[in-house]
Amino acid sequence: MTITVAVDAMGGDVGLKVTVPASIRFLQDTPHVHLILVGDEVAIQEELVRLRAPQERIRVQAASEVVGMDEAPQSALKNKKDSSMRVAINLVKGGQAQAAVSAGNTGALMATARFVLKTIPGIDRPAIAKLMPNMKGLSCVLDLGANVDSSPEQLLQFGIMGAELVSCVLGKTNPTVGLLNIGSEDIKGNETAKQAAELFKESELNFHGNVEGNDIYKGTVDVIVTDGFTGNVALKASEGLAKMIATFLREEFTRSWWTRLCALAAMPVLNRFRERADTRRYNGASLLGLRGIVVKSHGGADVTGFRFALAQAYEEASSNVIGNIADRVADQLQNLKRPESSSTE
Repeated sequence: MTITVAVDAMGGDVGLKVTVPASIRFLQDTPHVHLILVGDEVAIQEELVRLRAPQERIRVQAASEVVGMDEAPQSALKNKKDSSMRVAINLVKGGQAQAAVSAGNTGALMATARFVLKTIPGIDRPAIAKLMPNMKGLSCVLDLGANVDSSPEQLLQFGIMGAELVSCVLGKTNPTVGLLNIGSEDIKGNETAKQAAELFKESELNFHGNVEGNDIYKGTVDVIVTDGFTGNVALKASEGLAKMIATFLREEFTRSWWTRLCALAAMPVLNRFRERADTRRYNGASLLGLRGIVVKSHGGADVTGFRFALAQAYEEASSNVIGNIADRVADQLQNLKRPESSSTE
């Protein structure tokens, strides 16, 4: 099956100098995919010619506007209806593409995607989900910033979506789900967490129970659910820790001629460590809960990082994540005997 991905070619800190070469490399690695590059048609074509890109699986879609990285989401939604971001999402809405990828303004992307695509029936709010590395492989963490506050029912919805993402993309049957808390005991946490835990126990999810922050990287569960405020803090703290470790290693190995010699001897190990810990390999956060696949790349991603975001979108589209989430949500709501939540327009 051939998958078409719409690419916001203008989004991100760098724009075309990253998105176009990343798209070309992705096409080289993935035979059954077509790309629609959205943005300044002349500039995109010039970049494609400069890179001598094959034209048979690439189409350029013109868009006259670009959403700024610091632009207010509502302003972008109201005033930039022909932005490269909006046009890419419209292509998903119209069925011309099965997924959209953007490195642009996160708030504007979420607002635009939610307005254009709407949410899956039974899902109150979309969540930002990301596959993160741990000592056992990968786990899905959500929400990472879309919703500052979340109700117990919405946390359950996040759990259902995260479990289905892991099942589809990672091929795990009946993945384990944990609720991020300040302790593993049932008595820990605020009232929202306690009520959410009860809903998880009543659901058909493979609920492990409460988990703590260190469980994210221990690989205790396959899916970790939290509100967007806590999830975003955990994500940014993790990114900062990774940078600090890399800085410390570089400082220690360059401290003297002896440590430089040790670094040379340890280079094979260091290279393998760098590859496993390379955050670019895990670039690409999914806006789960929408009636279409939208993947957010880090704004500062380089060519390698953006290529992985494209791969994430392709995997979700080819495994029918949206359809599976919709079916799973409907089943869960029926089994819990709760009224179906109305989709937010």
